[in-house]
Amino acid sequence: MTKLVLIDGNAIIHRAFHAIKPLTTRNGELVNAVFGFTSILLTILSKEKPDYIACTFDAAKKTFRHEQYKEYKAKRVKAPDELYQQIPRIHEIVSTLQIPKFIIEGYEADDLIGTIANKAEKIEEVNQTIIATSDMDALQLVTKKTCVNTLNKGYRDSQCLTPKDVFEKHGITPGQIVDYKGLVGDSSDNIHGVLGIGPKTAVRLLQTYKNLEGIYRNLEDIPGKVREKLEKDREQAFFSRELATIILNTPLEFNLQKCKATDFNLQKILELFESLQFYSLMRRVQEWKGGTLTDEERELLNSIQPEKKSKDKKENKEQLSLF
Repeated sequence: MTKLVLIDGNAIIHRAFHAIKPLTTRNGELVNAVFGFTSILLTILSKEKPDYIACTFDAAKKTFRHEQYKEYKAKRVKAPDELYQQIPRIHEIVSTLQIPKFIIEGYEADDLIGTIANKAEKIEEVNQTIIATSDMDALQLVTKKTCVNTLNKGYRDSQCLTPKDVFEKHGITPGQIVDYKGLVGDSSDNIHGVLGIGPKTAVRLLQTYKNLEGIYRNLEDIPGKVREKLEKDREQAFFSRELATIILNTPLEFNLQKCKATDFNLQKILELFESLQFYSLMRRVQEWKGGTLTDEERELLNSIQPEKKSKDKKENKEQLSLF
């Protein structure tokens, strides 16, 4: 099976930063988000052994959704500077592992993932697209060919959700996720939906009427207060759905062959890990290569100082279990 793995960089950065206690190098550089991100990334590479891979990131500036709705994500607490200052290092990790990065001003990382996944649906060479993200919005992208791993139990032990999994867990299909958001909103993004419509009512309506259009076509069949709420916030429901919809046609140039999971320069990786004091992660690079190290590469790994490996393993054993 030919696999394409798409990594939501920003979602994993935030997960790593909040999951790992503060870690600093000897020089005082804060690297807890870098360490957690790299650990998750190595787990993904080891588990999936992708044929093709790409990583997407949010651009620094606001997106087109902010232009549509100035209060988009307005209630989110701004991430601390301690997170943002680690992002350049994370980009360095991705580049050193020779993983292509996609960033387009005006769009979010999941819009770029949506665009690539949509393009991959039409590429016969790709049998499966795996999206690695902790953002539940990505469930709307699930198809027979595309699955989403939400990292709920840590990547190593979690499953990649299929259309059947989404329906069994949420009672609606992936294609109905945006209609669901149109009804219940999304507090994390400050999307309001229909005031007073909760998850159970939304699922029941969608199971009966399929989508927002079906609901509003049959509004007179819906009893009492639910109908009144729907009538009052009709415009808000459709606008909320629009805001929650991942864009599938961003101006992203995608060439599958340029995303081929290529061999990497182990020397450069070890030098970078050495500078960050990521000794416990050094040998995990071998997992990605499936044990096919050259004699020279094996000698490099064996040159790691044992006391450093032990110290790093002891400090990070608990955090590593999260990934």
